[in-house]
Amino acid sequence: MIRYALACEHGHAFEGWFGSSDDFDVQQAQNLLECPLCASRAVSKQIMAPAVAGTKKTLPGETPAKTQMMMEALGRLRAHVEETFDDVGDAFASEARAIHEGRSEARGIYGQASPTEVRALMEDGVPVAPLPPRPPAKSELN
Repeated sequence: MIRYALACEHGHAFEGWFGSSDDFDVQQAQNLLECPLCASRAVSKQIMAPAVAGTKKTLPGETPAKTQMMMEALGRLRAHVEETFDDVGDAFASEARAIHEGRSEARGIYGQASPTEVRALMEDGVPVAPLPPRPPAKSELN
């Protein structure tokens, strides 16, 4: 895949993804490219920096100390949930729905659910959130 910075004749900037540079040329020649803002078909490539694979990206102001502090906070959050909430295993989706609908006692729960189940819960207004991952064991660290 290749990503191009594109612009229409009216100066609207956007990007497009193509299987190859030839794919862009073919689509442009067939007048298939269109500006998503104004529907102009006069679309051209813009100058852009080449994509260079690099190391892990960091956010502005991110430091190892801040990262460590965040990882520790997430670890404490997970530990609190595991210590005080009920583990309902793979019955999470049905139990969360039952609690939300008042068919089961209100309490904190955690467990497993498929992405489809989670999406359905969220669409129905059932409050759910992912549990932070377990911190790596010291033996797993460099």
